[in-house]
Amino acid sequence: MNTENPLLNFTGLPPFSQIKPEHVEPAIDQILNDNRQQLDDLLESCTTPDWHNLVEPIEDMMDRLSAIWSPVSHMNSVMNSDELRDAYNACLEKLSAYYTELGQNEQLFKAYKTLANSPAYAKLDEAQTKVIQNELRDFHLSGIDLSAEEKQRYREIMQQLSRLTSKFGENVLDATQAWSKHITSESDLCGLPDTAIALLKQQAENDNKEGWLLNLEFPSYYPVITYADNRDLRREMYETYVTRASDEGPNAGEWDNSPVMEEILALRHEVAQLLGFNNYAERSIATKMAMSTDQVVQFLQELADKSLPIAKQELDQLTAFATKEHHLKELEAWDIAYYSEKLRQTEYKLSQEEVKPYFPAQQVTEGMFAVVGKLYGISITQKSGIDTWHEDVQFYEIKDSHGHVRGQFFLDLFARANKRGGAWMDECISRKKRNETIQTPVAYLTCNFTPPVGDDPALLTHNEVETLFHEFGHGLHHMLTKIDYTSVSGISGVAWDAVELPSQFMENWCWEREALDLFASHYQTGEKIPDDLYQRMKAAKNFQSAMQMVRQLEFSLFDFRMHRDYDPEKGAQVYALLDEVRQQVAVLQPPSFNRFPHSFSHIFAGGYAAGYYSYKWAEVLSADAFSAFEESHIFDPQTGQRFLQAILEKGGSREPMELFVDFRGREPTIDALLRHSGLAA
Repeated sequence: MNTENPLLNFTGLPPFSQIKPEHVEPAIDQILNDNRQQLDDLLESCTTPDWHNLVEPIEDMMDRLSAIWSPVSHMNSVMNSDELRDAYNACLEKLSAYYTELGQNEQLFKAYKTLANSPAYAKLDEAQTKVIQNELRDFHLSGIDLSAEEKQRYREIMQQLSRLTSKFGENVLDATQAWSKHITSESDLCGLPDTAIALLKQQAENDNKEGWLLNLEFPSYYPVITYADNRDLRREMYETYVTRASDEGPNAGEWDNSPVMEEILALRHEVAQLLGFNNYAERSIATKMAMSTDQVVQFLQELADKSLPIAKQELDQLTAFATKEHHLKELEAWDIAYYSEKLRQTEYKLSQEEVKPYFPAQQVTEGMFAVVGKLYGISITQKSGIDTWHEDVQFYEIKDSHGHVRGQFFLDLFARANKRGGAWMDECISRKKRNETIQTPVAYLTCNFTPPVGDDPALLTHNEVETLFHEFGHGLHHMLTKIDYTSVSGISGVAWDAVELPSQFMENWCWEREALDLFASHYQTGEKIPDDLYQRMKAAKNFQSAMQMVRQLEFSLFDFRMHRDYDPEKGAQVYALLDEVRQQVAVLQPPSFNRFPHSFSHIFAGGYAAGYYSYKWAEVLSADAFSAFEESHIFDPQTGQRFLQAILEKGGSREPMELFVDFRGREPTIDALLRHSGLAA
């Protein structure tokens, strides 16, 4: 073993400060070689397969590979550099080849089948049998039934897809980072809140410039599109943002994702057909809660039918407000956020800026810990002296009421250069049990909030507070698991359309007075949110909620139909289909230069292909789950324990519908979601 390579000789938490790009490929090569050799030895000696001589050693091999790849993949997202990117991409193909090889290993498949049909199988617990059922299903989804020639083609496709999806994300990151605008006259920024202007000034100083510097990171883009009185500036930023990585806009053609999207969709369709599905949407739901593609489309259509009439009314109200009261000739895409904010202020006397002083980031974080402490009887403390990838990163530990460590997590809150946009939770280490020892699960929680400016703490909008709670919900699902087998512990093995349940569920506490009082207080005076402000926040909660709903339905239907209706003769026809979906469910028709799909990383670079509907699907589950607390009390410890035990602790060890029924006593209904969204009438 290479003792010089930190990726090969650490146990526990990754040694981030020691990991260099040149360590990555040798470490992956070494671990893949080791794993292949170990598997050969295992299959040779394993004459009567059981849990301990087959499944457990394979889980251990996969866990070791994951432990090495996880910090590399994470650093590629949060500390991207040319060298790391090259090393990461070089390994993607090797990993893809390795996973396909495992999924097509006849001898291994036979061993699992033998185990599933043996007397030993009957003695396994529920989670263990789920592991084996998932494995057998995944062998078929990896092409175990194909001819030698088809298997080879499957391997090629999977490698190409891993390369292309990575390329898609890189193009978006590069296009986002390529644009900036130097402002020398403060009058150009008229309307922007002081906090935003201070951030833009800080960005200019960091770049050794006088004045103010705009970029396409969300903390810079959002204030301009929402508050800037300068309409030309709003248009310029909007156009640059919605044409990233495309054939339009200021960097047209430079990081164009058009051919990448075309190829991804063609390959997904081909691989689905190779496996015996009609299209990739069918392949996608083979591992999800939804039973058929028709069920998904009908579900989205039902929500659209309930939302569209109200969304049209909301848009009519906004248009009248902008054109009649503000004498705008025509409401354009770059006016929507600006006049919506003005309308919100007029209707509810409320702006996001007014609530920000009550949400200093550190205080919100600690308050969130207090909320889950009351719900689940856990305590969370910060630990110092932990090796991280950036000085802003904090590290925490979760203990239960008996003082047992249940999980740990890294928290990386602020936007910066070379960090992928958005917010996400990812696994660093998964829970497993070996020789009576529990491996503590560890998570990464990543956001892109506005960093502290000057001497003030970082202040969050209420939307950002919801984002933090959302990602922490995912984190709790990963960390509070009590399942001891890595492939179904935490979020592993959870159907993708149920995986958003714990995250969306957590958002509800951001709206409850009793929860807010645990963490929302003015960073200068310490006063709690005044009742008048809270009532205005509640009143404005569903402001334009139907417009937001149809926007999400547009993304979901577009994604699902693009994968379901793909025709190799015609190609992707991305924009023709998007227009068709918009005619059906959208109230806003963006300008012709809008290239939103070119940066739709969720479906082209993330795990949401033909699965973006999962957000809405799981929102039905989460709204219904939260209504159990509304029926008792939002901090009812019994209901909290039931949710902890039925959902969070069970991971992917059982089907999500069974777990939901265990918690709720019945299957979910759509009613709570419509009520929470103000669409019930």
